Amino acid sequence: MVQPFTYYNPTKLVFGEGRIADLPRLIDSKHRILLVMGGGSIRHNGVYDAVRKALEGRAITDFWGIESNPTVETIRQAVQLGRQDQCDFVLAVGGGSVIDASKLIVAAMYSDKDPWEIVLQGGYKGEHLPLGVVLTIPATGSEMNNGAVISCRETQEKYAFTSKHPRFSILDPIIPTSLPHYQVACGLADTFVHVMEQYMTTMRSPRLMDRTAEGVLQTLIEIAPGLTRHSDDADLMSEFMLCATVGLNRSLSWGVDQDWSTHFIGHEVTALTGLTHGHTLAILLPATLHVMRDLGKHDKLLQYAARVWG
Repeated sequence: MVQPFTYYNPTKLVFGEGRIADLPRLIDSKHRILLVMGGGSIRHNGVYDAVRKALEGRAITDFWGIESNPTVETIRQAVQLGRQDQCDFVLAVGGGSVIDASKLIVAAMYSDKDPWEIVLQGGYKGEHLPLGVVLTIPATGSEMNNGAVISCRETQEKYAFTSKHPRFSILDPIIPTSLPHYQVACGLADTFVHVMEQYMTTMRSPRLMDRTAEGVLQTLIEIAPGLTRHSDDADLMSEFMLCATVGLNRSLSWGVDQDWSTHFIGHEVTALTGLTHGHTLAILLPATLHVMRDLGKHDKLLQYAARVWG
């Protein structure tokens, strides 16, 4: 029998080339927008200009500088700027790090708590500012879930917390085709392990969930060799973007046991070393499975070997 579960996902997914042009219809003109971004690559690939053009005439405040492993120290600066300019809508333009940071920003701007206190409490139960996303780096699935992970430089800690789902996420498969091969490889690893954390658990998962997870894993295996060599292939990138979103929009975990041990260990490695999240997972997954094969995963590993790898 399928285990009891509750599933709710209010994020509107807006997929396809040129969909940044939909922004004026997705954000009410009354809002003052805090535009949250990373280190500046979107200046070079045309995404920033496209967003600004789509929102021409709107009240917008730019915040640059979200790190690849977002820190609460930087997020405090964004919250301060957003409050100063009376922003009431946050638009994250970036990958998982920018989106995760924005999920904390929309909570902290509505709360009187310090952002790190919100993280340590696992989230904030009160109202949040609305959040929209323009995805530039597929990997984390943060564009269609309510989870996030934030680091603290001062204490060298990294923790997950829950926030609100984005109201919408724009996925244009042309945008990530300018990414470096290393970043694409790390994103593929992150997505693969997201699926594994929901799949490589027990033998009592519903058949539908197992088969769906196996389909995502097989798709990643098929596209990864070509995509890491030719990250400018828009067809492969569009497949990857779908895999990354489905990998962690929680649709693979209906009635499923989950095991996020590889991620939890990976967060510690990232907090201590600064290593890219997907890179830590590629290192840790084989070792974790080697240990866990004698701790309850033996039969599921055999199923995975037969169905996914033939």
